[in-house]
Amino acid sequence: MQKRHGNKEEVMKDKIIEAAGKTWKALGENGETAIPDITKIIKEKDEIALQAIGWLAREDKINYAIKNNKTFISLVESEMQAFKRFMQPAAAQTAQPATKSAGKAKAAATRWVL
Repeated sequence: MQKRHGNKEEVMKDKIIEAAGKTWKALGENGETAIPDITKIIKEKDEIALQAIGWLAREDKINYAIKNNKTFISLVESEMQAFKRFMQPAAAQTAQPATKSAGKAKAAATRWVL
């Protein structure tokens, strides 16, 4: 993601979008996860992580479940399928010999578009 060097609102929005991408990836890798654990996994402050979760919820990308008074989130089925399609090519690239094109593919795979 290209960073904007604008006002504080633009910087905050970029940070939330980036955290939403990290959250999407974490849910794809870990499955259903308690909300407090997401903040630790993506290494963001609660304020940013909760806004990222809200972004994903608004986009209908996550499910909520309450178990033992704890709120858990997971990717909806279509997003989990997208995660698997998206991550399998990236995993295949890392298993192949290092080349310039493989490095570019790996770098592209780390960019998250929501």
